[in-house]
Amino acid sequence: MRTATIKRKTKETDIEVTVNLDGTGVANIATGIGFFDHMLDLLARHSRIDLTVKAVGDLHIDHHHTTEDTGIALGQAVKQALGNMAGITRYAGVHMPMDETLSRVVIDISGRPFLVFKADFPRDKIGEFDTELVREWFQAFAMNAGVTLHVETLYGDNSHHIAESCFKGLARALRTAVAIDPKAVGEIPSTKGSLGG
Repeated sequence: MRTATIKRKTKETDIEVTVNLDGTGVANIATGIGFFDHMLDLLARHSRIDLTVKAVGDLHIDHHHTTEDTGIALGQAVKQALGNMAGITRYAGVHMPMDETLSRVVIDISGRPFLVFKADFPRDKIGEFDTELVREWFQAFAMNAGVTLHVETLYGDNSHHIAESCFKGLARALRTAVAIDPKAVGEIPSTKGSLGG
């Protein structure tokens, strides 16, 4: 089974993340940040990746460290669970609607981390959550998962819908990209014979 657990503890956060890439989308999320929990819950549900996140952070300061460090740990867990990436589909892209919003998310599980993130949020906050932290989370995830990730909101007016379409888009792209290609079981999906670098 393609599973991994990452524990990350600093002076700012104490985080444990467990993933099962071949799960059913079961989520057990507790970060202390309601909106962020909601995003991670739907990430699990729509990717079909079982996800457990337990995070304790310096929320008395702000949500930045907890959000970013959770992205780091989750990215590392996904990378570890993928192993040598033999047989994966590797590439995937999706257009994700959320009412008036439409976002495009494209992923390449390349081993070469890169993020392009283009989304403008009309509001600075969604509840108590700073909208600038959406990009911070995607950056942390992409760099630590070792994926090339392009996220762009093509249009949208509601900050909640914009964030949700980005996370749901990633979920559906991940679901396809990490899946084993039945026509290429055991094969590394690269002409180089390896992924990364």
